[in-house]
Amino acid sequence: MNQSRTPLTWSLIIIVGFLTLCPVLMLVLGSFSQGLTAFGDFTTAKYVAAYTDPFLFEVTLNTIIFVVGSSVFSTVLAVFLAYLNTRTNMPLKGMFTVLSIVPMMIPHLLFSVSWALLLNPSNGLLNMMLQSGFGLEEAPFNIYSLWGMILVEGLLNMPIAYLIIAPAMASFDVSLEESSRVFGASVWRTLVRITLPVLRPAILAAFILAIVRSLASYAVPRVLGTPGRVDVLATYLYEMISTGFAPDYGKAAALGMSVLSASIGLIVLYRYLTAESGKYVTISSRGFKPTLIELNKAKLPLFIIVGVLSLLMIVLPVAVLFYTSLIPYSMVPSAKAFSMMSWAHWIDVIQDPLSQLAMRNSLYLAIVGATLGVILSLFVAYVVVKLKTRAAGLLDTLSFLSFSFPGIVIGIGFMWFFVQTPLYATLTALLLAYIAAYLPYGIRPLSAAFVQIHSHLEESSQVSGASSLTTMRRIIVPLLIPGVVSAWILMATMYIRELTVSVVLSRPGTEVLAVQILSFAEDGLWGKLSALGIIMILISTVLVLLAMYIGNYYKRRQGLS
Repeated sequence: MNQSRTPLTWSLIIIVGFLTLCPVLMLVLGSFSQGLTAFGDFTTAKYVAAYTDPFLFEVTLNTIIFVVGSSVFSTVLAVFLAYLNTRTNMPLKGMFTVLSIVPMMIPHLLFSVSWALLLNPSNGLLNMMLQSGFGLEEAPFNIYSLWGMILVEGLLNMPIAYLIIAPAMASFDVSLEESSRVFGASVWRTLVRITLPVLRPAILAAFILAIVRSLASYAVPRVLGTPGRVDVLATYLYEMISTGFAPDYGKAAALGMSVLSASIGLIVLYRYLTAESGKYVTISSRGFKPTLIELNKAKLPLFIIVGVLSLLMIVLPVAVLFYTSLIPYSMVPSAKAFSMMSWAHWIDVIQDPLSQLAMRNSLYLAIVGATLGVILSLFVAYVVVKLKTRAAGLLDTLSFLSFSFPGIVIGIGFMWFFVQTPLYATLTALLLAYIAAYLPYGIRPLSAAFVQIHSHLEESSQVSGASSLTTMRRIIVPLLIPGVVSAWILMATMYIRELTVSVVLSRPGTEVLAVQILSFAEDGLWGKLSALGIIMILISTVLVLLAMYIGNYYKRRQGLS
């Protein structure tokens, strides 16, 4: 039976291999080429120029501090919240679920901009309030700094780290903790000597993933680092290909090889650690309920801390964007400010031809790209889960590989490819790059859905004479609809907010929402930026709500809920 599916498997390997390996191969070839117009003329000069640049040491040091600092911050914060949620009697634990999901709906670009609006040294709202309230001559905080970048990136990566750590913390054998306390150890000593060491693989996996995400981050360094002249590798690479009269794509490709190699190595380590963490999931009985730690007097202070964190991650970013979109210029909230509010920025954005084009392009890429991405993900997930062959294992590795690709680096790789073809400077180029960069986000939820479908259903269909494609269409896909909807909406929201690949490949006529918002930020048009940003969030929210409705509708039809 597997032999009949071999053509499908190898066809998918070719398609996924092209999407994931093509930009890497072009990046390698480009790093040894004289330039885009002299592709193939072998030279090592680009490597020499890239790695002997005197500015590289400072950029590398900034990158290490930014990546490690934000990753430590996000991981420590995730451990703290996961422990409160799974091991204590903290009230209103539903707040943790909100903390885990809602921030993912706020694009990194807008989250960074909201903090710039709050804490920039010239007219940040919080800074102005503190200056007027305490009579300060200078702004007390400057978000355009390395510490500001670490703070914002750490808050952005915390939900991902939490989603890795919390399930592991909720499912490991708590009898180890109870034994420790029976022998007189305090709650703190038990946490440090028993709980955290047992959970080390999950915590390290969250930390490694945070490093990968921080290394690939472009929105935070661009919005908060560039104004403060704090360059990291992502912004340094972009400057190579966007400034001056002769952008050096070869030098950027040579330096990008190091970033790409580091990211791939970290993802391999991440997959190993997540596999290891499964060894510590020892609770299997349905009636299991872990003993909760009584917080006593610490309950109220800790609850306030979680409330403040919710404010910083959810309420404040959206509120400051909405407020800024209604006022003519930056000013502290007051009776005067409220009297001057209007929809002028919204009207300007809606009537702006470039913003209209950006919205149309983003919607096209989201709808068409997510549809094509889900179709491809559906077949890949089917082969990976249902066929236990070496070819299926190769396909799984190829499909997950793009998860490690930093957007700027892979955008440069695709640039080398597309400039050799008629696809350069077209929406099709962006479409292919989006699918390649975000393919794992479609495959993972569909793989989980396939695991839940018993193979007997498929075998019965084929025994009755149906082909593999007919079985997929008539039996498998209807059962997968909730998973398909989830994968589609996840990919669509990713495409709506995408910045890092877009900023490299976007050209006049192919602008997208994130690029247009970044353009407003560079011009200091905070009102227009905020209005367009809220529109982006609204589009993403509508897509999520629609997906939830469709998923629940099909579950009810199938009698699954």
